[in-house]
Amino acid sequence: MKFNTKTIHGGQKPEAATGAVVPPIFQTSTYAQSSLGSDQEYHYSRGANPTRTALENSLASIENGTHGFAFSSGLAAIDCVLRTLNPGDEIIAGIDLYGGTYRMFTRLFEKYGLEFTYVDMDSVENVAKAITEKTKLVWLETPTNPLMKIADIQAISKAVKEENSAILIAVDNTFATPYLQQPLNLGADIVMHSATKYIGGHSDLIMGALIVKDAALAEELHFIQFAAGAIAGPMDSFLALRGIKTLHIRMQRHCENGMAVARFLKEHSTVDVVYYPGLEGHSNHAIAKKQMKAFGGVVSFSLKDKSKEATFKFLENINFFTLAESLGGVESMVNHSATMSHASMPENERLKIGITDSLVRLSVGIEDIEDLLADLKQALSA
Repeated sequence: MKFNTKTIHGGQKPEAATGAVVPPIFQTSTYAQSSLGSDQEYHYSRGANPTRTALENSLASIENGTHGFAFSSGLAAIDCVLRTLNPGDEIIAGIDLYGGTYRMFTRLFEKYGLEFTYVDMDSVENVAKAITEKTKLVWLETPTNPLMKIADIQAISKAVKEENSAILIAVDNTFATPYLQQPLNLGADIVMHSATKYIGGHSDLIMGALIVKDAALAEELHFIQFAAGAIAGPMDSFLALRGIKTLHIRMQRHCENGMAVARFLKEHSTVDVVYYPGLEGHSNHAIAKKQMKAFGGVVSFSLKDKSKEATFKFLENINFFTLAESLGGVESMVNHSATMSHASMPENERLKIGITDSLVRLSVGIEDIEDLLADLKQALSA
């Protein structure tokens, strides 16, 4: 199946008991067993639930994996990956991670003995040089949040595996979605999503996902999911499944609008720098063009006036872009990274990687582009 067909049919079949085309919401905690020691598929919904199973099969299909796992949040999915490691193990990660990921790494898992090394993943050599005997995981985020940097998944995976084939490569694919790039096809072992964003697509659920191909790794992740219990509920699973069915058509409009917004901002007199991999001037444009079908709906930019007051004035005057913490919904949203998504990161660390007070992140929705550009124009004028 081609991708657009997979979003509708991939891993899916009518519900067995009734023939329902849409998987029902199995709002149950437990299941009657026919006998002691029954080998039936469902016993207790922490282990498996039919609605969640349908979603996990769909996730595996659209990422070209064999096993999918749905969690209560994106961070719960990351937590599951880190629980495969042991004290003393090292993780190599990018220097400009999502603030919640950085917070989890530094404030939760460092105290349990995991060691984290941060490198600029613009360069494959930076990653290769950082590998030691203790390295067990390389964590990629591409595009990054909020600076829209691109890591070459295929080149990094190849370099790492040549050094040590046992090192796992995990990719946060939230911004790109499987519509734009499929990391498992490029050499990664694990794909992670904050399904809260584009997978769900309607700002009405919180969810995370992991997708893998290796059966032994899948078994380990499933045990952790079951034992730790951070599972997606049946109602959220139903909503995510519904979101996946329109992922391809939503992403087409997100990408079209994102490119139009990026080009508009690039030419505006009040704007200093635009961060969008679809622009030819972006430092990683060639890599993005190689590994992505298009360039997504997230655009970040900084103002020439570097004061916090100027940025706040813009944020107060924008209308169609809702000031909100999330992204990836059908509605456009705006985020001030320094005080919102990356507020937990120390100021000196934020400034070191370029997250300044004048940086603004836009999640460009699927509204009429003329309305979005007019709104940006009046807010920048203010």
